[in-house]
Amino acid sequence: MKLRLWILLAAAALPTPAAALVQPQAPTAATRDAAADAIRGNPARWSQAEARAWYARQPWLTGANYINAGAINQLDMWQAATWNPAEIDKELGWAKQFGMNTMRVYLHDLAYEQDPAGFKRRMDEFLTIAARHGIRPMFVLFDSCWDPDPVIGPQHRPIPGVHNSGWVQSPGRADLIDPSEDAGFQRYVEDVVGTFANDRRVLAWDVWNEPDNPGGGSYNGEQLAQERTRIEQLLPRVFAWARSRKPVQPLTSGVWIGPDWSPGAPDLTPIQRTQLAESDVITFHNYEWPEAFEARLAQLRPYGRPLICTEWMARSAGSNVDTILPIARRENVGMINWGFVQGEIQTHLPWDSWERPYTLQQPVAWFHDLLRSDGTPYRAREAEIFRELRKEKSRAVAR
Repeated sequence: MKLRLWILLAAAALPTPAAALVQPQAPTAATRDAAADAIRGNPARWSQAEARAWYARQPWLTGANYINAGAINQLDMWQAATWNPAEIDKELGWAKQFGMNTMRVYLHDLAYEQDPAGFKRRMDEFLTIAARHGIRPMFVLFDSCWDPDPVIGPQHRPIPGVHNSGWVQSPGRADLIDPSEDAGFQRYVEDVVGTFANDRRVLAWDVWNEPDNPGGGSYNGEQLAQERTRIEQLLPRVFAWARSRKPVQPLTSGVWIGPDWSPGAPDLTPIQRTQLAESDVITFHNYEWPEAFEARLAQLRPYGRPLICTEWMARSAGSNVDTILPIARRENVGMINWGFVQGEIQTHLPWDSWERPYTLQQPVAWFHDLLRSDGTPYRAREAEIFRELRKEKSRAVAR
């Protein structure tokens, strides 16, 4: 998500060159069966034809990962005491200047557990506000990024000069490693997805953001050994819980790391195999140069499903509106960049701020985010590109 793993991603200053990415090769006899299984996936998920038909009915999808500017994390956004529909309404209204039609919005299991009925009422209110501005959100149910110890109630204020200093994982580490909590996870997923399963205001469900991320920032070394094993066990169950509610919206979980995501690639992890086998539409994250972005598209096209990049844009790492968005438009890839309005999460600051906080000076260029706190674009040209590309035709419908 707005995080990136320093060791695994080589930091913002050292984006992975395209040459380091594995170019998809014709499958050998040894990998052909595995590749076929990866493409076929779970028979309960949407077929390729169903996924393509759904995508063909959508406009070209563009949006941002969204949290209102006054919230430091998901709990701050969704708890009743800090719920701010007026700010949300104002900011989603600003999205019109970019021609956006979706937002990726993070939920949190603790906010639901504290107040299930109120939480769902606030989701409904969010959907009403979003619909007023022509926006259909993709909701994220779980997230493995940043602080592993979330606490319900008032949240701390931002650490000065640090990127995303208050974001919290969902579920938290203590609950994640405790199998007795699984019933609560199931209740959360089934109730939330079930409540909105037939609500056309919802675009899609992202069941788990970066499930194989060890934390990000200063939390990278804190992951317990059993956490990865538990997520490997839980991820297919989360898909099944959501799918049991028979939503009219697609389910997904995006791949984000590793050299090769092609069907049958030997380096795919168990978590990645689950993501690619269970997702109705394929989502992925990419914060790299244009050539690396195109290499990722080549790896994912063989799955025969629509592609949506649910995290991108890291200006100093090579992922820019000027260069990446035209490729996505040409290829009809949905695009949801990280960050909309500069705010409490401070994701306009680079990832390396966890090691070197930007307290005495600001970065030369913003890292994420499109709008200043007053609603004016960080770069007017970026807003123009979003609007101009919306008028163009893509090369393919879903390919």
